[in-house]
Amino acid sequence: MTANTPPDNKPEGATTTTPATRQGRVPGRPLRASGTPGVRDSRADDAAARTLRPKTVRVKKARGKTNAQVRWLQRQLNDPYVQAARLQGWRSRAAFKLLEMDDKYGLLKPGMKVVDLGAAPGGWAQVAAKRAPGARIVGVDLLPVEPVEGASFIEGDFMDDTMPAQLEALLDGKADLVMSDMAPNTTGHPGTDHIRIMGLTENALHFARDITAPGGAFIAKVFQGGAEKTMLDQLKRDYATVRHVKPPASRKESRELYVVATGFRGQPNPS
Repeated sequence: MTANTPPDNKPEGATTTTPATRQGRVPGRPLRASGTPGVRDSRADDAAARTLRPKTVRVKKARGKTNAQVRWLQRQLNDPYVQAARLQGWRSRAAFKLLEMDDKYGLLKPGMKVVDLGAAPGGWAQVAAKRAPGARIVGVDLLPVEPVEGASFIEGDFMDDTMPAQLEALLDGKADLVMSDMAPNTTGHPGTDHIRIMGLTENALHFARDITAPGGAFIAKVFQGGAEKTMLDQLKRDYATVRHVKPPASRKESRELYVVATGFRGQPNPS
């Protein structure tokens, strides 16, 4: 499938972004364009970074770049997950985080209905499309997302009052899984960053309660310290099982964790 071809199973009414024609390869984009990223056996996808023999890339100080920017670029280019993602056609290294969580907890199932909040650049939607054949997958993001075979995208704000109704119409019902890899821009101040991401995750949780079917699941990024007590109490009230997870693809120095909640009890939002 080319980048300008809409997915065959795009739900009626969804919008799909069509990118402008590009000349040459864009740095950071997958080296292998494919409608089916990863390896033939989808259960072996997450092993790619561990078995890859990474090539060492040296970055020279470029005019206009600070030392911190050069160090970030050096780390990024030598990250085995980044290299594996580019070689195998995943949109981002974050795809491996969802692959690892799915391997451990069996979150993605054929024919399910999936909502991907903060979907850009589309790595998690790629994983869902591959691991859950026949699924209805709708991503939402303020940014445009290049088409992913087997998924559709809405360019908009998930906090819009009309979004739950839009998604239920596109999914033909409520979601079996709501997943969010959203994170605000970091400030470098741990306390401020923690408050900001927890606020974003709480909004995602309230949204998920509106559109999740009984028995469904919720995945969202948080920062170390995990879910705040108030949010954790809400999760434990509404879901049968709640876990904090740090997948191997999450950098050791990163403060990010994921909350994985399964077995939605179908409780409505409190008034």
